[in-house]
Amino acid sequence: MTVTNEAEKSEKKSNSFIEQIIINDLEKGKNGGKVQTRFPPEPNGYLHIGHAKAICLDFGMAKKYGGVCNLRFDDTNPTKEDVEYVDAIMEDIKWLGFDWANVYYASDYFDQLWEFAIKLIKEGKAYIDEQSAEQIAEQKGTPTQPGTESPYRNRPAEESLELFQKMNTGEIEEGRMVLRAKIDMASPNMHFRDPIIYRVVKAAHHRTGEKWKAYPMYDFAHGQSDYFEGVTHSLCTLEFVPHRPLYDLFVDWVKDEKELDDNRPRQYEFNKLNLFTREHGEEEIGDLEDKVVVISHKHLKEEYWSPENQLWIATGGFGCSPTAIGRAVYATCLIDDDKGRWDRHQVLGVIKDEYLPDWAREKLEEMQAQETSQNNDINLG
Repeated sequence: MTVTNEAEKSEKKSNSFIEQIIINDLEKGKNGGKVQTRFPPEPNGYLHIGHAKAICLDFGMAKKYGGVCNLRFDDTNPTKEDVEYVDAIMEDIKWLGFDWANVYYASDYFDQLWEFAIKLIKEGKAYIDEQSAEQIAEQKGTPTQPGTESPYRNRPAEESLELFQKMNTGEIEEGRMVLRAKIDMASPNMHFRDPIIYRVVKAAHHRTGEKWKAYPMYDFAHGQSDYFEGVTHSLCTLEFVPHRPLYDLFVDWVKDEKELDDNRPRQYEFNKLNLFTREHGEEEIGDLEDKVVVISHKHLKEEYWSPENQLWIATGGFGCSPTAIGRAVYATCLIDDDKGRWDRHQVLGVIKDEYLPDWAREKLEEMQAQETSQNNDINLG
C-alpha cells in the first residue's frame, strides 16, 4: 500500500460519523452534490455552552465540505421570543468566529406552512380537534398501550377547514381547539399519534405582529423550513431521535411523496455536550444557580475567555480529560453591563472560583462584602 493510500485510510478513520455521511452523500451526488446546514436556535434565551458544540458542527461541516450554513431562528412561539435574544445570538456566533450565508426565520414560512396545513386537511391528513389538552394527552396512551382515536378524527374536511380559518381570525380562544395530523394512534412512536401541528396563541409576534393567531408547532415547522431552504444535513442532538420519523414523514408529505430519496433534508443526531457529568442545556441551567460565579461579561470575552478556548471546549478538548474541560465551564452569572449595573444573565461560560483572574476575584469579594453589609443593615433595622 502506498504512503498516499495509508494517509487516506488514516484520514477516513478520523472522520466522525456525521462527516462520513456527508462524504458518502457527496460521492453519490446526492442533493445535487451540495452540502447545506443550518444553526436553528429558538430566540427565547441566551446561548449556553451546549450551543457552541452545535455551532461548531453546523458551521464547521459546511465550511469543511464547501457548503453553506445559514442561521435560522425557529420563532414559532411568540410568547417567549424577543429581538434581544436574536441580537445576542448573532453577536455570540460572530464572537466564536463564524458567519452565516443568510439569516432566515421560521416565520418567513408561515404563509407556506398555512397553505400546507390546508392541503393536509383537504387530503384527509389533518383535522380540527376540540378536546382539551388534558383529554388529548390522556387519549395518547402509553409507549406500551395504543392511543384512543379522538371523536373528531373523522369530521368532514369542510368543517375542519372552516374552523381552521377561525383559529386565525381571533374568534377562537386559546386552548379551545387545535389542528392535529392524522397519522396512527396505535404507532409505537408516540410522536405519530396524531400530533398537534397548529394551536391558537393570541400574542404579538416579534416579526409578524398581529397577523397570526394560529401558530405552527415546532415539529411541524422545523423539517419543512429545512426543506424550503434547501438544507441537506439537519444536525441536532439525541433527544430528537424519536422525532426523526415524524420529521421525515412531514417532508415526504410536503414533497408530495415524490423523489423521496434525494433533494431533501435528512436529520442526523449527535450527543449533547456533557461537562462535569452535567448536561448544560436550557432545562438544566436553572440547577446551577447555587454554583454561580460572578464575572464580567466584557472581561470574560476580551481578557480571559477567547473564542479559541470556547471552540476547544465545544469540540471536546481534543483529547484533554473531561475534568480539565469541566472545570472551566458554568452557564449563569452576574454580568457587568459596563455602566456599573449588574444583572443575572446566561453566558457561554464562567470560570470556577479557583480559576478566576485577580480582577474578578476582587470584584466578587467586593460584591459579597456589599451584600453582607446590606443584610446586616436589614437585620439591625
